[in-house]
Amino acid sequence: MLAIERCTTGIVGLGLMGGAFAYALRRCKAQSILAYDISEPTLAEAQSRGCIDEGFTVAQSMLSRCDLVFLCLAPSTLIRFVAEQQHSFKSGAVLSDIAGIKGSIVAALESSMRADLDFIPGHPMAGSEKGGFAYAQNCSFTGKNYILTPLKRNKPENLAFLKDLIHRMGFSRITETSPAAHDRNIAFTSQLCHVIAASLIDCQSDTTITRFGGGSFEDLTRIAQLNAPLWSELFIENSTELLRRIEEFETSLAALKTFIADKDQSSLVRMLQAVRERRAAMDT
Repeated sequence: MLAIERCTTGIVGLGLMGGAFAYALRRCKAQSILAYDISEPTLAEAQSRGCIDEGFTVAQSMLSRCDLVFLCLAPSTLIRFVAEQQHSFKSGAVLSDIAGIKGSIVAALESSMRADLDFIPGHPMAGSEKGGFAYAQNCSFTGKNYILTPLKRNKPENLAFLKDLIHRMGFSRITETSPAAHDRNIAFTSQLCHVIAASLIDCQSDTTITRFGGGSFEDLTRIAQLNAPLWSELFIENSTELLRRIEEFETSLAALKTFIADKDQSSLVRMLQAVRERRAAMDT
C-alpha cells in the first residue's frame, strides 16, 4: 500500500487548488512533491516557498516519476491532458482529479484509461474567490467536505490510501457517491449559488452599494468574483442538472414575490418559518 511519506506525488496545474494541495501535502510530510505547470515563474515561486521540490514545464518528465498524481485542471483541459499524456504516467500510479463535475470526466476517462493506472475521481469542497497560486497558502482545507466517486475498477487499498491522505490534509468528512449523484447535488450546493451571486451583482450597477452592506450582501456575493472561463464551463457541462435547479429556485422566488406583492403576511411567515426550520435541520 502507498504511504505519502514514501511516494513521489505530482500536481498537474499549480493554480489556487494545485498550490493549496502542495502546501497541504507538505504538511503531511510528503516525501517528494513535484509540479507541472506552463508558468515557469509560478513553479519557481512554489519551489522558493518550499511547497514543491521540483517544477516541470514538460509533463512527461514529471509523470514518469510519480506514484500519485493530482490533476488540478478544468474538466475539458483535464480530459485532453490525460489523453495526450496517457503513456507518460508511471505504471501503477494512482490518479485523482479535483474538478467540479464528474459525469463527463468519468465517461471520457473510465474506458480509455490504461489498465495499470488507478483513477479515483474526487472533488474537494474548498477554494477561494481569489484565483492563482499567490492565494494558495491561504486556502484552508480544515473542516471542509470532500467528495469521491469511486469506480468499480479502483483498488481498495488505493482508495483507502487516498481517503486517509484526504483526512490528513484537513478535510473532516468524505462522501462517496456516484458521478450522477455528485453532479445533481453540486448543481444545487455550488453551481446554483454561483449563478445567484452573479445575478445579484449583474442587477446592480452602483459600485458604491457596499456602503450599505451589513454582512448579508457580502456573504451572498463573495463568490461572484469567480473564474469566468472555469465556471462557464462547469455551468454548461452540467447544464441539465443546473437548469433544473435554477427552475426550482425561480419557483420559490416567484412564491415569495407573490406573497410580498399581495401583502400576504401570514403566508410569508409560514414560508419563512419553514425555511428557517429546514435550514437548521441541514446542520444536523
